[in-house]
Amino acid sequence: HPTPGEISLAHHGVLFLDELPEFKRTVLETLRQPLEEGKVTISRAAGTVTFPAQFMLVAAMNPTPDGKMPAESRSGPREIQSYLGRISGPLLDRIDLHVEVPPVRFTDLDRARPGDSSQQIRKRVEAARKLQRQRLAGKAISCNARFGPREIQQFIPLDTHTQSLLKHALTDLNLSARAYHRVLKVARTIADLAESESVKLEHVSEAIQYRSLDRQFWG
Repeated sequence: HPTPGEISLAHHGVLFLDELPEFKRTVLETLRQPLEEGKVTISRAAGTVTFPAQFMLVAAMNPTPDGKMPAESRSGPREIQSYLGRISGPLLDRIDLHVEVPPVRFTDLDRARPGDSSQQIRKRVEAARKLQRQRLAGKAISCNARFGPREIQQFIPLDTHTQSLLKHALTDLNLSARAYHRVLKVARTIADLAESESVKLEHVSEAIQYRSLDRQFWG
């Protein structure tokens, strides 16, 4: 009898996968449907069961098999490509943000860095979520991440310059239609955090920068 797995147990929460390429590819591919639809369907001889699975996926990975930066790694280019290739393009399309974390020098570990406090960041996030709830009042969704093509067209109008930037990014990075739509939704959220009513060129440009794995390995 099918029972809820990790992705359904993380419903309305966070699913964190460390060392992402170390998971079997068949396991990673099962994430595609719930990331896209917010639910997972399991079929057995006795019948079909659907479980809710609206979760936030957070994953971490090393840039090379031995955990070092490419310039310092003992792994060859083919080994590194094979390691990164364990994450399929269709799965990568469904991950909104690809953030690179540069190595930290030993001398910088205990150095204080200026930045916003968690309380300040929380206020900005709460304000952005309030804007989204107001924008989507009366609809079945409550946040930008759940936009469909209709909401994208309605709430993310772009000027000519921004459309041109997106067109070049689509070509240069070889983005799929799914990744293209995710760039737009991230840009809408960036604009909300900046308390901007419209999505501007700088918001879309920043969202494109969060597709780093597309630029490096699939572009």
